[in-house]
Amino acid sequence: MTLVRTLTRLALGSAMVFAGTAHLTFARAEFQAQVPDWFPVEEDLTVLGSGVVEIGLGAALIAAPRARRPLVGGLLAAFFVAIFPGNVAQYVEGTDAFGLDTDTKRLVRLFFQPVLVVLALWTGETLRSRR
Repeated sequence: MTLVRTLTRLALGSAMVFAGTAHLTFARAEFQAQVPDWFPVEEDLTVLGSGVVEIGLGAALIAAPRARRPLVGGLLAAFFVAIFPGNVAQYVEGTDAFGLDTDTKRLVRLFFQPVLVVLALWTGETLRSRR
């Protein structure tokens, strides 16, 4: 199980670094389209800030010493919870981005967010540290 957790942690961390890099570069406009109209921060600043946070959390999940992983896992899980309202807004507002061009696709995506929260907690060994 340790190998599976390690490989999953590395994959999730790498995916976060990739997504954060995409926020800052080639997919910036797509991410801007996903920022809800009601969000009080300008779209580009939101995308840039969340990209930097994603890169930092992803790199930390990959490189943090084991003693710090529970903190990183908890922060990553909190990040996934914090961005969930934006995913809900994308569904409610019918915003097309990243191939999510139907209500069904946008709805299905919502069910993956809790999976990401659990993966962050599991790979960071956050829940284990609470025992």
